[in-house]
Amino acid sequence: MAGTTQRGSFPRALALPATIALALLALPLIALISRANWATLWEDITSPAALDALRLSLITAGIATICCVIVGIPLAIIIARARRGVAAVLRVLVTVPLVLPPMVGGVALLYLFGRTSPVGAWLDEHGLGLPFTTAAVVIAQIFVALPFLVIAVEGSVRTAGTDFERTAAALGAGKWRTLTFVTLPLAANGIVAGVILSFARAVGEFGATALFAGNAPGVTQTMPLAIYTAFNGAGVEEGTAVALALLLLATVLMILLVVRAWRPGSVR
Repeated sequence: MAGTTQRGSFPRALALPATIALALLALPLIALISRANWATLWEDITSPAALDALRLSLITAGIATICCVIVGIPLAIIIARARRGVAAVLRVLVTVPLVLPPMVGGVALLYLFGRTSPVGAWLDEHGLGLPFTTAAVVIAQIFVALPFLVIAVEGSVRTAGTDFERTAAALGAGKWRTLTFVTLPLAANGIVAGVILSFARAVGEFGATALFAGNAPGVTQTMPLAIYTAFNGAGVEEGTAVALALLLLATVLMILLVVRAWRPGSVR
């Protein structure tokens, strides 16, 4: 039966730890939803502070995702086609931001682009200082979101293999034509998934942004920072914080549903 070919048996003892795991993931979200003030939810979401944070988050995350696509797809292709040793080193470098605490990323960005560094001093001399600006928000989001796109695209390109590329080359297609009409279309699944995941990660970025960009309302205060500020007794009210948290949760759920629905064979 087609509907049961992927199902198998498992020890019933696994049900208990699986239930605990599911509870650890679901119960905090249920607790968050239960704290929402539904009578003022719309008012909280549409408050000036909430709208400023939402607007800034979406704009900066969109710009960061575009930048990730521009630089991330080439890097992913190079990793997928590099020698095994070189590819392994590049994968480690790409993966590091995924395992580092976001705060460490913010410190690293501050040391690179701050006024005390050669790069930061040069930028500051030319009126391009980055720390605690909206541009710093975008850079922090790129730092944490880029690995998601690179890993997704690299895996897709590597899985596709090189047979079609070799066939295109044998038929006279140049490298750019092969890349445009063979490599990228074959990697479409990974590209779309990587773009969506990168955007979601950029929207939810907090730690690196807080240290590198600060928390100035209307300038660097994104949705996660507005939520943090509210729960620490300043800025927007707690009702708005819960409303923003629910909005982030809804956004993540929609993104996951889009990714699942878009992938071939995910209808069941």
